[in-house]
Amino acid sequence: MTKLKSWLYAFRLRTLPLAFSSIITGSSIAFVDNRANFNWLVFALCLGTTLLLQILSNLANDYGDSEKGTDNDERIGPKRAVQQGLLSFTEIKRGIWITVVLCLIVGSALVNEATRGMNVGYGIFFLLLGFAAIAAAIKYTVGKGAYGYMGLGDVFVLLFFGIVGVCGSYYLMAHQFHYSVFLPAFTIGSFASGVLNLNNLRDRESDARAGKNSLVVKIGTENAKKYHTALIILGFTAAIVYVILNFTGSMQFLFIITIPLFRKHLATVSRIEDPKEFDPLLKQLAIGTFIFSILFAVGIIVGSVT
Repeated sequence: MTKLKSWLYAFRLRTLPLAFSSIITGSSIAFVDNRANFNWLVFALCLGTTLLLQILSNLANDYGDSEKGTDNDERIGPKRAVQQGLLSFTEIKRGIWITVVLCLIVGSALVNEATRGMNVGYGIFFLLLGFAAIAAAIKYTVGKGAYGYMGLGDVFVLLFFGIVGVCGSYYLMAHQFHYSVFLPAFTIGSFASGVLNLNNLRDRESDARAGKNSLVVKIGTENAKKYHTALIILGFTAAIVYVILNFTGSMQFLFIITIPLFRKHLATVSRIEDPKEFDPLLKQLAIGTFIFSILFAVGIIVGSVT
């Protein structure tokens, strides 16, 4: 494998549709609420910043889990770049720092463009939020205080993939806010937490042996399956409530055509006995979330003009 392919492997490009879902969701609501002033450059910079943060998280996860010995031969999931020897610790550490710099550059450009003409306090707030997102991406598995090893990963995924991603992108493009945006933000955050939960269900035994006390390790497989079902159902419920509160046309419910997909997904999760069978479901839920966000966006945009 060439060095370029090794880096692309470490980037885990298959995770990117999930990261983009929050921006698509927040941006579509902003487009409906302030289409006359919708800034496509801000939209592009939001996608770029999210892309870099996701890559940073993936590199840091590769480094942290390999350093702690969590990525070992007992792990069921795909072998990571450091674990396979595709990249050295020095190389991936350098990649992390380069990605941090790129996050700061693109993120600063985003805040500068999005808050142009606004009170400087808004710019400072979003810059601090950006620093927090970078720290969260790294500290999931890196260092002694890695929150992923304390069962707090789900909380941070809900916060940054959902609340920050959706509500933040909405405000940066709409220059206003209403509390109902928290509902679709919770939806995307819940689905993203579901992806993490599947990952932890797959790796529960090896994580427990390595001292990674994920939520699944703490509550057990059966309770984690119930938790997974709750995440998906509550996520859908939040999106439906949002449409009801902001109803302008039946097209806004377009996303409900994904219900059979998610229903089949939950049925599969409930009957799995072999942890290996959780692995393909990660990609399935990530793509399902992306499709959901696209249909949600199309539905509310078309629904607002019909």
